[in-house]
Amino acid sequence: MHQILQPEGWAKPVGYANGVAARGRLVFVGGQVGWNGQCQFETDDFVGQVRQTLQNIVAVLAEAGAGPQHITSMTWYFT
Repeated sequence: MHQILQPEGWAKPVGYANGVAARGRLVFVGGQVGWNGQCQFETDDFVGQVRQTLQNIVAVLAEAGAGPQHITSMTWYFT
């Protein structure tokens, strides 16, 4: 799977990893927004759209036989 890279003597980071070593198949997920599978926004609520975006990511990962536990990095943009 993957290994968290934590240099000896460094303080453990909170909410991120200093590095991750992974092997195997790579899956890239991009362009996910807060709409449903039919490209329709069900809410204009920020939290609701973030929830839908995360559900979309999980659905795409599932197509590759993966899940949230396999994510090594995410970049978010909010406007």
